Amino acid sequence: MTIHHYSPRRNRRRAVSGKQTFFLYLGLLSVIGLQISYPLVHGEVLRDITLATVFVGVATMILHSYLVYGPFFAITFTILTFAYALAIETIGVKSGWPFGRYHYDHSLGVQIFGVPLLVPFAWMMLSYPILIAARRAAAHWVFLYGGIGLMIWDLFLDPQMVDAGRWSWKIVGPHVPNEPMIPLSNAAGWLFAGMGLMALLHRVLPQDRRKNSINSRVPDILLFWTLIGGVIGNIFFFHHPKIGEFVGLIFAVYLIPYAFQLRFGRPDTA
Repeated sequence: MTIHHYSPRRNRRRAVSGKQTFFLYLGLLSVIGLQISYPLVHGEVLRDITLATVFVGVATMILHSYLVYGPFFAITFTILTFAYALAIETIGVKSGWPFGRYHYDHSLGVQIFGVPLLVPFAWMMLSYPILIAARRAAAHWVFLYGGIGLMIWDLFLDPQMVDAGRWSWKIVGPHVPNEPMIPLSNAAGWLFAGMGLMALLHRVLPQDRRKNSINSRVPDILLFWTLIGGVIGNIFFFHHPKIGEFVGLIFAVYLIPYAFQLRFGRPDTA
């Protein structure tokens, strides 16, 4: 008689294949390449690059979430973030709360309730790396660290999109420092809406990783590239040096706790 060791099916996970890893890094490099090309083109090509950056970026983040955390995480993250973002943006467009009065241009594609469908996908692209960083850098304050991260990310994003005519604001009251085209209410709105999304995702999504999965390098690179690319782009290409310096400093300080954890914390292994 033989005794067989029982291993539950959920623990018998296949390792990530070379093909999956290839597509993951191909997506990451494509996003970075598209963002590098952004200030070098104009007109319809610029619009196409904007759309491609978001769609390729979110596909890469969802693929990473599937490979690391499994299908439940990937599907739940996609549905929750898309629904939350669409709801908040719809309220914002219709009422001016919580971001302020703004209007989306039709160049971003198909809209529903005045919100381009591209926008919730952009939320997903932004939220996944921030969630990973928040869970590691501030385990007991994920909602706060994550909300601050989304707000800072938008401080880079909003002036760039306003300059390109993707959306416009009605400025009422004070504006974001060094960003006269963006109302201060938008930063506050992103902070509170971001905290709500991070709290929801942290509560619902599992933290256990798949066995034989991969590390967080891909979303980490995207996160730190956002800092580097935002500084370089605003100083040398977008004619907003003060934004590059101001937001760059805030973003760098924000990422210090996460960078410290990556360098000196527990190894990020499966």
